[in-house]
Amino acid sequence: MKEQPTANIKKKYIKVILFSWIIFSLCISSISILLYQISIDNLGQLPTFEELENPKNFLASEVLTADGYLLGKYYKHNRSPIPYEQLSPHLTHALIATEDARYRDHAGIDINRLITATMFLGKRGGGSTITQQLAKNLFHKKRLSTFKRILQKLKEWIIAARLERNYTKNEIITMYFNTVEYTGNAFGIKSATKTFFDKHPSQLKLEEAAVLVGMLKATSLYNPNRNPEKSKIRRNVVMKQMTKFGDLPESQYDSLKMLDLAINYHQANHNEGLAPYFREKLRKFLKQWASKNNKPDGTPYNIYKDGLKIVTTIDARMQRYAEESVSEHMTELQASFDKHWENVKNAPFDKALDEKSIKNIIWAGVRKSERYRRMKYDQKLSMDTIKLVFNTPVRTKLFAWDSIIDTVIAPIDSVRFAKQILHSGFMSMEAGTGHIKAWVGGVNHYHFKYDHVKHGKRQVGSTFKPFVYTVALDNGVSPCISVPDQAYRFVDDLGKEWIPKNSGGKYSGELLTLKYGLAGSINAIAAWVMKEFGPKPVVELAKRMGITSPIKPYPSICLGTFDISLYEMVGAYGTFPNKGIWIEPIFISRIEDKGGNIVAEFSPKRTEAISEQTAYGMVQMMQGAVNGVHHPNEDENDVLPDWGVGTGRRLKSRYHPYQLEGQICGKTGTTQNHSDGWFLGYTPELVNGVWVGAEDRAVHFRNISQGQAASMALPIWGKYMKKIYEDSTLTYSPEVKFEPPSERITIDLDCEDNIIKNTGKSILDDGNIDNQL
Repeated sequence: MKEQPTANIKKKYIKVILFSWIIFSLCISSISILLYQISIDNLGQLPTFEELENPKNFLASEVLTADGYLLGKYYKHNRSPIPYEQLSPHLTHALIATEDARYRDHAGIDINRLITATMFLGKRGGGSTITQQLAKNLFHKKRLSTFKRILQKLKEWIIAARLERNYTKNEIITMYFNTVEYTGNAFGIKSATKTFFDKHPSQLKLEEAAVLVGMLKATSLYNPNRNPEKSKIRRNVVMKQMTKFGDLPESQYDSLKMLDLAINYHQANHNEGLAPYFREKLRKFLKQWASKNNKPDGTPYNIYKDGLKIVTTIDARMQRYAEESVSEHMTELQASFDKHWENVKNAPFDKALDEKSIKNIIWAGVRKSERYRRMKYDQKLSMDTIKLVFNTPVRTKLFAWDSIIDTVIAPIDSVRFAKQILHSGFMSMEAGTGHIKAWVGGVNHYHFKYDHVKHGKRQVGSTFKPFVYTVALDNGVSPCISVPDQAYRFVDDLGKEWIPKNSGGKYSGELLTLKYGLAGSINAIAAWVMKEFGPKPVVELAKRMGITSPIKPYPSICLGTFDISLYEMVGAYGTFPNKGIWIEPIFISRIEDKGGNIVAEFSPKRTEAISEQTAYGMVQMMQGAVNGVHHPNEDENDVLPDWGVGTGRRLKSRYHPYQLEGQICGKTGTTQNHSDGWFLGYTPELVNGVWVGAEDRAVHFRNISQGQAASMALPIWGKYMKKIYEDSTLTYSPEVKFEPPSERITIDLDCEDNIIKNTGKSILDDGNIDNQL
């Protein structure tokens, strides 16, 4: 009778065991059925093999220079793929040691780790393998309910198994690193390495790789830029794991854990880095190109998602030299300008302007501002409210060359402050190819978005005179003929008279050669040519040489009284060293898709604008502006050997820092009231152009000695070419000569006895060397 309770307990125990097995079997069966239903897409479509092969990540399009430098990216997600061979081994070792120690042994799901994670509720680490994490990175981003999260986890198992079946372990590691998301808008290891260490992933040291792998646990919490102490602790945890699994000796760990993070943080920013103005111009061009060109699947290209590789004509070294040259000169010029206007009433506006005119100029600047457009057109605020906002002081950052000024100021006063800033544009083009090698659109892209290379158009002044003289040579006139330096009268159909004046309003009355007139930028000599041939042939010639801006056929065009872009002028000047062939300036060589296939190639248009003889004649004439031209009425023995007229003689003068060698042609241009300073110059290999001026023409130097182009613009050209010639890694050389035409020369170009050796200072170097309009 006493055994009955024992038998009952035994029966109950058997029932519990049996029930447990039934429940367990049902769970296993349910999971199996659930997994099967998932695998056949009955609970949501799983990615196909093709989708696994080409995961639909947003890939950044990369912009490369001709010499292979990464200039920038266009992206929705800042992600660029990288092959396994370019990953530092430290990255792979750190990832496996920290995230999945048995990675090389399992088939996508680590059962032992999964059971451990379940038993300890994740306190000893998660159960997901690297492959499962990749599956999650590739296909599941949204926050889900509990049931859907369980369903997603099961889907991840299936995807992980398929990944393991179709890819090698190294390929899975590569895909993982290419898909992980970091903070700072960095997607993938290549972008993260660039952001936090300014390196390529192959260059990472062990301790740096540990920082980036450590961040994967919580990218914001262990961000080394925001939380350096926590990041360092996490880095050391990763390195300790590497020590545990034999990837790092204990002694080395003891040394490395003491090191600082030594990050070099640089978040991707379209306002910073090389060529920001060029990159913005390129972006607009590429968006238009993409909208007109389709991928193989018939959909248009997207520069923010498709991972294109855009190979430009820009040379990173030359671009850097250009930006340095602009910065070096403009820093000095702005300081000189500020001192020039110090303690002057209504500075820096023209003395002819009254308070009302100045106020109108400032409010014109207000209406161009983003703040004004947002309030008026987006927020629909009244004008009274807008005026109140612009007159209420706020914390503002103002541009200055030495440092950014952080102050409290009314927005309208910040607009006035910006009016006193001098701006510049610079472009360098390879003469024989039309390839643009450097593009500097302004002085600071963050503060001033306007591009002064392509979009900015200003009066070109005397830089247009070569076009006038080209017409003369094209009609068989020798540059050595002499014409009177006197007033020339033009009368239009309405009887209105116009007489171009020399600088200072004086004429010598002497006979001067065309070459001397161009070298000294003497308005009367250019007027003589205009009188002889008229404005229409000059306009037609300019169009053939690539000028697209409107030019009305008035006699005054001989003094450059109209607006043209720097881009057009550099392209047009390229006709002279190219033996009369105008070559369209271009800035892209080719575009490749993410697979490396070329989808577009670019080559410049070419047009025969003038004859070889005319082009060579202009080369000879324009060298005079740099080498110096002796006065035709003076005996060479009666003057110092370093005298001569030439508005660009500073480039070779021993009294200036450039002292350039080789054959150089050039022309300065200073417009009315010294508002604009230009210098266009070329060698047999390069054509470079510079513009300098303020945003408004009413802001300028008050005298010609400081406001002339030889002081405002030419120094940038000289600094740039000096850097180019001093760089032995570049192929440009002062030894290269202009080639004479293949045809027989039929006009007299031999004015050599009018040129004196340039060994020093021009008589016009410190005076009014460039005539105003």
